[in-house]
Amino acid sequence: MVKVVKFGGSSLASAEQFRKVAEIIHSDDSRRYVVPSAPGKRFKDDTKVTDMLYSCYELAAHGKSFDKEFEEIKERYNSIIDELRINLNLDKEFEVIKACFIGKAGRDYAASRGEYLNGMTLAAYLGYTFIDSAEVIFFNEDGSFDFERTKKAVGERLATIERAVIPGFYGSMPNDTIKTFSRGGSDVTGSIVAAGINADLYENWTDVSGFLICDPRIIENPEPIRTITYKELRELAYMGAGVLHEDAIFPVRKAGIPINIKNTNKPGDAGTFIVESTSQKPLYTITGIAGKKGFATINIEKDMMNSELGFGRRVLEQFEKNGVSFEHMPSGIDTMSIVVHQSEFAEKEQEILSGIHRNVNPDLIDIETDLALIAVVGRGMKCERGTAGRIFSALAHAHVNVKMIDQGSSELNIIIGVNERDFEKAVKAIYDIFVLQRL
Repeated sequence: MVKVVKFGGSSLASAEQFRKVAEIIHSDDSRRYVVPSAPGKRFKDDTKVTDMLYSCYELAAHGKSFDKEFEEIKERYNSIIDELRINLNLDKEFEVIKACFIGKAGRDYAASRGEYLNGMTLAAYLGYTFIDSAEVIFFNEDGSFDFERTKKAVGERLATIERAVIPGFYGSMPNDTIKTFSRGGSDVTGSIVAAGINADLYENWTDVSGFLICDPRIIENPEPIRTITYKELRELAYMGAGVLHEDAIFPVRKAGIPINIKNTNKPGDAGTFIVESTSQKPLYTITGIAGKKGFATINIEKDMMNSELGFGRRVLEQFEKNGVSFEHMPSGIDTMSIVVHQSEFAEKEQEILSGIHRNVNPDLIDIETDLALIAVVGRGMKCERGTAGRIFSALAHAHVNVKMIDQGSSELNIIIGVNERDFEKAVKAIYDIFVLQRL
């Protein structure tokens, strides 16, 4: 068995955390390829190294002195190196980085140095080969990720290396400049490496023991999710569930490689397995609940709308022309509702509304604001009758008025719109009916 293991910033924030990571890696001989993030926060009010690098580079880019800030970054790494007694000196690396900051090498270059330096440090501590991600992770000229070239390069490079550390978060452009993924992109790098070598498992180590059924800020000690499919995860991640970078799903999903979310501080916990499909029956009807605030609904009414050819296209055309994407579009015979992010819509509100009037001549347009969307997701929902009824019964009992309902054709999720002030109350009611009352 071959595993790719990725460790987040909190897992590598200090020398103490490095020791935990090394113990985890050495405890399983199949953990051969390691993808590290930059050092994260050591305590609540600490600063992540990536943020320190961004701030430092901003000073350099504006021609201001950044010596003090740069020394603080050096100290973060040197303190880890000294405490672990690693045979490594990064002085030359820091000289190059400082010169590149003065030369305005770019924000992506600046941010990537956190992973780069941490990768060198971890490789030296483990006794593994260090591979600069810029040599194997590639982007196209337009900034899009070049998956096929990268997969081939990773596979060829690692075929001859037994154990290696490949920093997360960044790669290179055709002109050899550094390009980063979005924040949290080390998850993506780990997924890419796993796909490149056709790993048996991709372990993603963080500071939580996998996914929880819902946000612990709303529900105290929610039940964990032991197994979740890629499709379920996609739905929950889209609605705001964190832990794993959303784009990290696709490379391993394409290769059929499962992901295991694990806790560096509690390595004995089972964590959450993310799989293509499973015969395991979920413990509850639902797999998870996730939601977001900040939506608005544009409700359009017109008699005989359903018989007017191209009506929907002409409405959506106005959103497209103004650069506003829609999230959901529930409809009836003579009604059509467009759900959008309220902040995006507000900037182009009148242009869009006047365009809709010109294009389709509606009988009425009504706008509802301050809407929260809640996704109830679960592969068990299609097998159990009355799921929607239980949701609406629970919400009615909690005195929550449902503003919108949208169910996907896969029967994997139900989206409910409620007033923002009822958001937390609604989540608690749904969790209670499906989880607490089943215990």
